[in-house]
Amino acid sequence: MRAGSLDEALVYEILSVVEEIPPGRVATYGQIAALIGRERNARLVGKVLRMSDAYGSFPCHRVVNHAGRLVPGWGEQAALLAAEGVQLKEDGRVDLKTYRWEG
Repeated sequence: MRAGSLDEALVYEILSVVEEIPPGRVATYGQIAALIGRERNARLVGKVLRMSDAYGSFPCHRVVNHAGRLVPGWGEQAALLAAEGVQLKEDGRVDLKTYRWEG
């Protein structure tokens, strides 16, 4: 397994949900966890997304935390979201009421 102790089926289950997020929309780590039936595993989703490059190209930039905050240290995320029409609030967060995907 490329993911160390993670089950590859679980990795692909998470990444398949991320793949469904349409351009111009975002989802939260917790939302993705809930969609795969693991409501309390938002951190697991983050762990999988950090290593997603090993599995292909996925729109991980469309995933934010529960408050709409972007990934710390990933400056490119804001530009990728802006290119899809997602405008950040003055504090640099995504307005989840406007841009949250209801997958």
